[in-house]
Amino acid sequence: MNALAAALAIGIAALGASIGNGLVISKTIESISRQPELDSQLRTMMFLGVGLIEAIPIMAVVIAFILVFS
Repeated sequence: MNALAAALAIGIAALGASIGNGLVISKTIESISRQPELDSQLRTMMFLGVGLIEAIPIMAVVIAFILVFS
């Protein structure tokens, strides 16, 4: 049962992060095409956002390991 919970936690977190990353990157590309002069600022904010989004699946993996090995 712990293995199933761990697999669900990782899978759902990965799915959510992939959707979130796709939205952030697509909106950044759209914004850069509208205002090319803000390219460096938008790219910096995009990388910051993607990094924060990717923190959630990493935390899910840690929780999954705790569930499996406890």
